[in-house]
Amino acid sequence: MKASIIASAIALFSASSFAAALSADKDAIANYAVEQYQDAQIHTLENMVSFATVNTGEIETTKNPEFIGFKNLLKMKAAQLGFDYQDHGTTVLIGMGQQPQKVTIVTHGDVQPADASKWAQSPFQMDKTSEPGKLIGRGTEDDKGAIATALYAMKAIKDKGIELDNRIELMIYLAEESDWAPLRAFMQTYEQPKYAVTIDASYPVVVAEKGWSLIAPTFSGTDVESGVYASDLKGGAFVSQIPEDSSVVIHNADSATKEALQRNISALENVKVSMVEQQGALHIQVKGTSAHSSEPEAGVNAIAHLAAIFDGVKLANNADGQALAFINELIGLGLYGKQFGEIAYEHDFMGPMTVAPTLLKRSGDDITLSVNLRRPVGKDAEVLSQQIEQALSAWQQAHQVTLKNVEVEIGTPMLLDNAPHAQALLDIFKHYTGDEDASFVSIGGGTNAKLFDNAVSFGPSMPCKPYTGHSEHEFLTVEQIKLNLKMYTAMMLTLGTM
Repeated sequence: MKASIIASAIALFSASSFAAALSADKDAIANYAVEQYQDAQIHTLENMVSFATVNTGEIETTKNPEFIGFKNLLKMKAAQLGFDYQDHGTTVLIGMGQQPQKVTIVTHGDVQPADASKWAQSPFQMDKTSEPGKLIGRGTEDDKGAIATALYAMKAIKDKGIELDNRIELMIYLAEESDWAPLRAFMQTYEQPKYAVTIDASYPVVVAEKGWSLIAPTFSGTDVESGVYASDLKGGAFVSQIPEDSSVVIHNADSATKEALQRNISALENVKVSMVEQQGALHIQVKGTSAHSSEPEAGVNAIAHLAAIFDGVKLANNADGQALAFINELIGLGLYGKQFGEIAYEHDFMGPMTVAPTLLKRSGDDITLSVNLRRPVGKDAEVLSQQIEQALSAWQQAHQVTLKNVEVEIGTPMLLDNAPHAQALLDIFKHYTGDEDASFVSIGGGTNAKLFDNAVSFGPSMPCKPYTGHSEHEFLTVEQIKLNLKMYTAMMLTLGTM
């Protein structure tokens, strides 16, 4: 009996000692990664940012000179750092090791457009001086910073001659922001990894993602023969960004209308509004704050606030007037769709569905409004579709108009509460941040994690801090990229030996 107890104690002590030694080794290698490669990862990120890898639809990704140059840089870095490189068109794989099982680190190299007029320097020239301590540029947080960090985490492990049980494979997709079809096709033949981690989201560990969804009505009509009417309605840059700018021109506004507009403007908060009379018309501009549309709380929606200016103001029933009424009545300044019929709902862990008007696009006399939804689990897609249709029908009937076209896309949310490696990643985050209260989280964004059997997300954005990807002020701090390098090195060592 006593011998058995002693043997068990020795085994327990040995296991504990081994775990402690292993943890110390990981810390040493993580620190080595920062000591050796902090400057190198920033320099590599700077090179990556210089390629304007924006998919516009005008040039095929694989034929776009910016993407070709970006892939040449990746190929050169892979060779320089001692990794294998595979080019599958819109998907690049950079690997370390030939083990039969693998850990896939999922990221993307394409970025959203950027309005150069809103940046202190070119968005495709990394700005390290305007705001000391920040690395400012399109793609720094989403997602080129993570790519650079992953490469040097792999390099640090390789330097130390660590023999992992699993191959580390960095997957870089080149159309994540615009077209998932090529990656879905690639995944038909790609062998599912033992573990998958996307580095395209937030810390601590993301185990749930809302489904990207869209309602896009097209308004038509030119009824401006009499009365007050709107024209030149504009707003937004792309569908996945909370719009920072919106504007409209108002014609035939009498003094009562001007007073009503001014009262509504005075009631608005957190936006800048300009109303100037030019050539007998009122030019109204609203400036809000851009943000990723998965986090509408982080921005101030210029389109929604512009529509709110016309609360109680009757406009002619042309396309511009219809669009303003639609936004004001069905969406308003709320973020959760509570005015949009019965569509609003929420999930205990994933939170509420968000509803944001993000883009106004004109084609002749027609205007298409894109409303970006991020939906959690908890409501069947068919039910949501029916509720959207009911709200649209009721609005059309109330206004005696017929929408020219309505595009509705209902995305699938993800809730993965049994990923075998999620706890290990959470432990890494707690260890390197000292945040013992950290727990699993849900995000409004949608990553390529949905295409894997058991993928969770691990950074690079810190909790309780605004996510700057998709905004017109995207950055990653020098301290954050250093912390990311430590945690990604520890992540690869941990999952590489699990």
